[in-house]
Amino acid sequence: GYLIIDQTEAMTTIDVNTGGFVGVRNFDDTIFKTNLEAAQAIARQLRLRNLGGIIIIDFIDMENEEHRSAVLSEFNKALARDHTRLTVNGFTALGLVEMTRKRTRESLAHVLCEECPTCGGRGEVKTARTVCYEILRELLREARQFNAREYRVLGSQAVIDRFLDEESQGLAMLSDFIGKPISLQAEPSYSQEQYDIVLM
Repeated sequence: GYLIIDQTEAMTTIDVNTGGFVGVRNFDDTIFKTNLEAAQAIARQLRLRNLGGIIIIDFIDMENEEHRSAVLSEFNKALARDHTRLTVNGFTALGLVEMTRKRTRESLAHVLCEECPTCGGRGEVKTARTVCYEILRELLREARQFNAREYRVLGSQAVIDRFLDEESQGLAMLSDFIGKPISLQAEPSYSQEQYDIVLM
């Protein structure tokens, strides 16, 4: 099995997955063994990564109440080695374990890593198509506010390419609507979401 640990501003979530592990007797046995191993691994990761605040753990769903109790007991036993103040609530109606762990210092991720300059720590960037639509809306706002001779769009190569191909008709229609020419200029240093509109 494996763990997916996702740290956000509000809380940390930990998801337990079986991966390719298959039990000897049946699937319930596989789930139970995976959750028992996960309970020990999670307690260790909380200490290693110095995770604090609200922590939600999504163990693999177990029908058997005895299995749930055994996993919770194993988890509490593994957490006994942790000298940080913490509280663990039992399984919720959704099958999640909620807990809190006192934040003593910055987590390992905050010490070793910094925000991605492209996505700003979100983990994703807008598509070139989405940025094109943003630019079209911004061009319309600018045209209503300012009476420029021409509007020049500076953007990433991917966005400019999109305007020259799939979005060329939308750009031409907007140019006709505002009655002013719109020129394009690719900026190699721009990230995909970055753009500027220059009034000429």
